[in-house]
Amino acid sequence: MRLLSFGKKSWKAASFMAAALVLMSALPLTACHGSKESLGFEIPEAFDETSKYEITFWAKNDTNKTQTKIYEKAITDFEKLYPNIDVNLRLYTDYGKIYNDVITNISTDTTPNVCITYPDHIATYLTGADTVVPLDFLMEDSRYGLSGSELKYDAPAKDEIIPEFLSEGIIGDHYYAIPYMRSTEACYVNKTFIEQLGYEMPEVLSWDFVWEVSEKATEKNEDGTFKLNGQKVLIPFIYKSTDNMMITLLRQEGAQYSDALGNNWLFEDVTKENLIEIASHAKTGAFSTFKISGYPANFLNAGQCIFAVDSTAGATWMGTNAPLCDIAKDKIMDFETAVYPIPQFVDREGLEISDNKASRLAPGEKKFAMMSQGPSICIFNKKDPQEVLASWLFAQYMLTNDVQIAYAETEGYVPVTSKAQESAEYQDYLGRAGEDNSTYYDVKIDATKLLLENQRYTFITSVFNGSTSLRDAAGTLIENATKSVRRKATVDEAYIEKLYEDTKSLYHLDQASAAGSGKAEFGELPSESKWLLRLLVTTWLFIGIYIFRTKILK
Repeated sequence: MRLLSFGKKSWKAASFMAAALVLMSALPLTACHGSKESLGFEIPEAFDETSKYEITFWAKNDTNKTQTKIYEKAITDFEKLYPNIDVNLRLYTDYGKIYNDVITNISTDTTPNVCITYPDHIATYLTGADTVVPLDFLMEDSRYGLSGSELKYDAPAKDEIIPEFLSEGIIGDHYYAIPYMRSTEACYVNKTFIEQLGYEMPEVLSWDFVWEVSEKATEKNEDGTFKLNGQKVLIPFIYKSTDNMMITLLRQEGAQYSDALGNNWLFEDVTKENLIEIASHAKTGAFSTFKISGYPANFLNAGQCIFAVDSTAGATWMGTNAPLCDIAKDKIMDFETAVYPIPQFVDREGLEISDNKASRLAPGEKKFAMMSQGPSICIFNKKDPQEVLASWLFAQYMLTNDVQIAYAETEGYVPVTSKAQESAEYQDYLGRAGEDNSTYYDVKIDATKLLLENQRYTFITSVFNGSTSLRDAAGTLIENATKSVRRKATVDEAYIEKLYEDTKSLYHLDQASAAGSGKAEFGELPSESKWLLRLLVTTWLFIGIYIFRTKILK
């Protein structure tokens, strides 16, 4: 084998060429760093109102015709302001179906223009290059940004969007969504049953109280009916979203769940302790879930449930006089409904309650916490920047007071802007609770006030490519543990270790790193990183060609 040798001139020339190539490759990166082009979309100088644009809008609706009419009115009003933009509405009954359709359509470049979705889902959409439009520059644009000078409607300014809600749209270093509506979880309580069992309603609902009352309610008569309701069916405590349940428990206990890098701490001892506790109450029949038994509201309204945990957005389904109900009228029981924040770890580890709120705790102690949830709006990239701008104009229109207040009044949602929350119209709405059982249904307005009064205790989880799978895994742990004890299986440490392994495998979480190792899956590299790697490879290829050519010439 003969080793190649190089003269000083060859090395000097090669080094010069390499440096030049690296410098040239760096120029486009530094030139566009932080620019509109680097974010996959360049804002046009002006919106072209002479051309026709047709945009699609995918949204969710739970057979609530009032919400459908609000969407339709918003589109009609918007099209009057912008006659050259036609908005086509496509309604879904489930956010999961929207998510699946978007994923399917990414490969064929047939995604919608505007979509109501969740940040967890957007993180997965972003695995496609330039799929979702970053909104940083659009929001800040003086002409077409939030409250921009060229808008034909009264949009909120950036500082008029509730900061906690706006920050939920940040993925990585950029905004990829604007909030549309916000809700939290609430515990809808049959107060009549509580008093019938000999208890008084507490200031703050605790896990201890809920479990104690639920176990008490499982007592039966000799004929097999329950003493409390005289029926053959009673599930004292039903939780709608078990992923939220596990994540919130961890938050309240001061335990970690995940971070923005994709590391997770779900499969730890604190989760194991929660599963054993939950399974013990599922075994007695005191606890069940929506996926196993059915919709909590149906059991609550039929007098077959005491504690029903669901979103504040589901308040119109809860209670004797609920305007929306899936069971026959003759099955509805007459009872008083109380609306509480979800159960908390009250009077433990120094937790103090004042005015129905929890004080700040020392590190490592239990925390008063409740999930912030609700749909956001994202925009998908298209070849024509004008079409993208048209999409942004419509998305931003959904934040106007007319749309925000009208939609919030349909269910227990809260408007995402202080502009809407503080308006005279919305304050008048909140002050008329109980005037009727539709627009001013008292349970719905109580649920809304619950979130408004406890906004500072809400939290969100980190968003990354794979966060949806981790969230699903959190719920699956509770669902499977509950199913197992109902089938007479023993839920102990050995069972949970096996459950952990099965769940990790099911959601491909066994391929991720151990918690905190820093080697978790980050998702696809940013476009800037890809270009840099390509240019570095090209640079070294040219160096090799130059050296080889020099040797041949010699």
